[in-house]
Amino acid sequence: MSPANVELAGTERTYTESDLVPFLETLITWRDGDFRRRVSHAPAGILSEIRLLLNEVADRREHLANELARVRREVVKEGRFTERLSPGPGVGAWAESVGSVNDLIDAIVTPVSGAADVIDAVAKGDLSRRIDVDRAARGEVRRLGKAINGMVDQLSLFTSEVTRVTRDLGTEGRLGGRANLRGMSGSWRDLTEAVNTMSDRVSAQVRDIAEVTTAVARGDLSRKVTVDAVGEMLELKHTVNTMVDQLSAFAEEVTRVAREVGTEGKLGGQAQVRGVSGTWKDLTDNVNFMANNLTSQVRQIAVVSTAVAKGDLSRKITVDAQGEILELKETLNTMVDQLSAFADEVTRVAREVGTEGKLGGRAEVKGVSGVWKDLTDNVNSMARNLTYQVRNIAQVTTAVANGDFTRKIDVDAQGEMLELKSTMNTMVDQLSSFASAARRRCAACRATGRTSPTTSTSWRTT
Repeated sequence: MSPANVELAGTERTYTESDLVPFLETLITWRDGDFRRRVSHAPAGILSEIRLLLNEVADRREHLANELARVRREVVKEGRFTERLSPGPGVGAWAESVGSVNDLIDAIVTPVSGAADVIDAVAKGDLSRRIDVDRAARGEVRRLGKAINGMVDQLSLFTSEVTRVTRDLGTEGRLGGRANLRGMSGSWRDLTEAVNTMSDRVSAQVRDIAEVTTAVARGDLSRKVTVDAVGEMLELKHTVNTMVDQLSAFAEEVTRVAREVGTEGKLGGQAQVRGVSGTWKDLTDNVNFMANNLTSQVRQIAVVSTAVAKGDLSRKITVDAQGEILELKETLNTMVDQLSAFADEVTRVAREVGTEGKLGGRAEVKGVSGVWKDLTDNVNSMARNLTYQVRNIAQVTTAVANGDFTRKIDVDAQGEMLELKSTMNTMVDQLSSFASAARRRCAACRATGRTSPTTSTSWRTT
């Protein structure tokens, strides 16, 4: 056979080399991976049939390549894991290849999609999802499923323990709670230990602050917050300790002022609490205002009382007062008024009786009661008794002066007035006896014709 001619077995026609060149060029192109090339022409006969079959194989191969490229683009670049190779016109190995590729994609994409679903649920806070690791799963797929499920288990355990501790600490106020570290490792264990450390520190800080504030509520200002703290807890610690210092200074100053005013009687004291503001400053100012008012009131009461003790009834309490202090002010001023009225009336009666000789005067003090009424009544009783006694003595002495020796002082008397009464009555008796004797002598003289013995007879009778 000539190299220029090819005779195919079983055929009667001889083909030239030029008839086979399209087939060779096309096969070379396919070998190099370009399945777009087709056998463009062939002479009639068996080569024409071969051309048709080769082009059909190329169509199927190009379809498979295009599908692989499309699915690769959709899965890798677009992230569409649901894309699969569409079945081609071929059967047998062609269909098996498409199925194998699709099975391969399913084997890879299914666990990845499951992992994505679980991770997406975790990202949304749902820790109830798990990857269903089929018993048939092997190798990396099984390891991926277990790894994802193990991560979710660790997260679930971590979140449940942290949630329990934070609920106990932040919501229910149960201090000292700790998350269980069992079954945790790595970062989860570190995070749980960090939560436990936070719980321990917060519990210690809150308990120390609570103990100090409880002591303050019970009146014990000797306690301070000493627990280690940083950040806002350190600021709270300083704030509580500053509060205790201010309360202690306030209490000491108020106690000092109260002791000086109430116990030691030192008026004019003022509380000095430095660095206070707000309510503490208001309280300090109120205590000082109270001390000032009390000092002014007590000092004026003392001044008026001292003046009364010295006999000066012209002073009155004029300081502003309210409540019981106002009642005391009014009582003392009323007392001064009553004392002044009593003194005026007693002075008037005494002047009338003792100086002007006007008997029968009475002290008139309105509105008095108790001791002041008793004193007024006693003065009036004294004036009345003295009036009766003096008037009775005057009547007797007037009668004696008129030669009437029949009158006697019969008013009740005691002490020196009783002695005077007795002396006057004795004098009247003696004068009466003398007069009787004189009358008898005069009668005898007249009977004998003798003169009266007035110049020679003694007044004394025996």
